[in-house]
Amino acid sequence: MEEAPLLQTSESFSGSRRVSLGELALFFLRLGTTAFGGPAAHIAMMEDELVGRRKWLSREKFLDLLGASNLIPGPSSSELAIHIGYLLCGWRGLLVAGFCFILPAAVMVGALAWAYVRYGKLPAVAGLLYGIKPVVIAVILQALWGLVRTAVKTKFLGMVGVLCVVLAFLNLHPILLLLFGGGIACLANRPTRRQWASAFSYRALGIAGLAGAATSFSLSSLFLVFLKIGAIVFGSGYVLLAFLRADLVVNRGWLTDSQLIDAVAVGQVTPGPVFTTATFIGFILGGIRGALVSTVGIFLPAFLLVAVSGPLVPLIRKSKTASAFLDGVNVASLALMIAVGWQLGRASVVDVVTLALTVVSLIALLRFRVNSAWLVTIGAIVGLLANTFPVSR
Repeated sequence: MEEAPLLQTSESFSGSRRVSLGELALFFLRLGTTAFGGPAAHIAMMEDELVGRRKWLSREKFLDLLGASNLIPGPSSSELAIHIGYLLCGWRGLLVAGFCFILPAAVMVGALAWAYVRYGKLPAVAGLLYGIKPVVIAVILQALWGLVRTAVKTKFLGMVGVLCVVLAFLNLHPILLLLFGGGIACLANRPTRRQWASAFSYRALGIAGLAGAATSFSLSSLFLVFLKIGAIVFGSGYVLLAFLRADLVVNRGWLTDSQLIDAVAVGQVTPGPVFTTATFIGFILGGIRGALVSTVGIFLPAFLLVAVSGPLVPLIRKSKTASAFLDGVNVASLALMIAVGWQLGRASVVDVVTLALTVVSLIALLRFRVNSAWLVTIGAIVGLLANTFPVSR
């Protein structure tokens, strides 16, 4: 018996065709190996290839799946790949598409983590990261520039966003900040008590049982930290940084700010999901087992949420309360990005050379739409040159 598409409700989607698991696996392996530039670039590549070239999906269906991916927490481009895999090849496609998209980046990040642990103190590697880190800050700023204009739909949401920025700089926990932003946005719509309960029960599913983890390091606590993060992070993958810093730097002390920005920089060097930053961190903390545990923990919720969220999508879209809550969560997510960007910028922009790299990279991203992968490469070269021919910094 043929499996029904994931998002099918009262009527079937049209404009897609079944493909073999082999075709699906090869496409997402290739995409995961070559897709630099972050979630927006990944999504554009999928649309160009699957809608424009291969005709596996209609543009309308692609947009439906993209919308569904943006309504749930987790890495949006990975969840879109998982949605597409399920729609085209059923449950096996769900697993194959997600696994093949994530695997290449996880392997590359793991290899770089091994090199970092073994050679990270060497001057050449220090120079490499010295040049890459300021470019990462520019990429974060560029993402914020576009996201703020999209998320701040009204003056009220703008005020909520400013308040959330203040609370983020006062170190309010990211989970509480997201709930605060969503709750205030709901309050503006004056929901009934029943609507409040419905909105918060939907968004708090992954929070209540996972918020408290032990401060001492173990593989099980590492898994729970990344499982929680994978279940609650909304918006851009860069919001991940705020949660990583709150959980691993501030609360537990497992990482330093410098190690965190190194992890983000390595994530920028490699293609695929930004969430494979977890692979790098896991390897630093627990070797190969730590890398596996962290990777499984952070991506597992994406597979589960895609599998269960499809039938809820039409209901969520029709609910004014849920829609308002999501608007509030989005501006709170941007507030987190602003706060963590400031903290990471202080650790990365340390002299005239790094300031120049940040400014030039930001201009290249905003004015000329240069692919971030090229800028990361240029930053790495500048860092190596600055390390080989040191000047006054």
